[in-house]
Amino acid sequence: MFNFFKKKNTEESAKICFATDIHCHLVPGVDDGSSSASLSADFIEQMQQWGITRIFASPHVTQDLFENSQADLDVALGELQAELTRRGNQIFLDRSAEYRIDDFSKSQIFSGEAKTLPNNYIIVENSFIQEPWGLDQFLFDLKVKGYKPILAHPERYFYYHGKRKRYDEIHSAGTLFQVNLLSLSGYYGKDEKAIAKYLVDKGYVDFLGTDIHKQSHVDSITEYLKTSEYRKISAKLNLLNDTAF
Repeated sequence: MFNFFKKKNTEESAKICFATDIHCHLVPGVDDGSSSASLSADFIEQMQQWGITRIFASPHVTQDLFENSQADLDVALGELQAELTRRGNQIFLDRSAEYRIDDFSKSQIFSGEAKTLPNNYIIVENSFIQEPWGLDQFLFDLKVKGYKPILAHPERYFYYHGKRKRYDEIHSAGTLFQVNLLSLSGYYGKDEKAIAKYLVDKGYVDFLGTDIHKQSHVDSITEYLKTSEYRKISAKLNLLNDTAF
C-alpha cells in the first residue's frame, strides 16, 4: 500500500505549472540546441509528458555566432513540423527567436524583420560577459516601437548578482522577466538557483521557460518536477505563459 501511494504522488508531482513553453532551442541545426528534427521531436514528446501543449521555440539570433535569417529558421522549423506530423503528433508548434542584444539582432528588430511572439512580445538576451551598453535606452526604444520586451534568464547574468537593484530598475521600467526552470533546478549552479528563487520571492518572474538544448536539460527538469521544492515555488508564481498570447 505504501509503495502504491508513493508512486502515485511522484507521478502527480511531475507535472509542470504552465502549458506553453516560450523558450527552448528545438529548431534543429540552427544554433547550439538540438541537432536534428528527430531529436527535437523526442524532446517534445518528453515535454508533453510534463503537460506542455504549446511550444514557441526560440532559436538564437546572435552576431557572428548564429546570424540566422528568418527564412532559414522557418525552413528548419518546417523540418521539425514534418517529423512531428510523421509521428502523428499534433502539438501546437511555432517559433519566435532569442535576440542577443548586438548590432546584428538590432538590425533585424528595428527593420521589422524580427519574429516575435504573438501580441508583439519579443525575447531579448544580454551578453553573459557584461551588461550591454545602453540597455535601458534599447529596452525603452523597443517599447516605443510597440514591442513588449521579455528579458531571457536574468538570473544567469552574474554581473547582476551583487547589484540586485538592477533587477528592480529593469523590471519596474516595464521589461518582463523570463526565468529558466533549469536555474531553479540547480542545473547551472547554486548562484543562479539562489537568484532565480530571489526573483520568485520578489514577484518578478513573469514567464518560466525550459531553455532546453539537450537531453541533460530534459533530465534535470524531469527530476526537479518531482520535488517538494518545485511544488512550493510553483505555488508562488503568477505566470503569463498561458495567458499572454
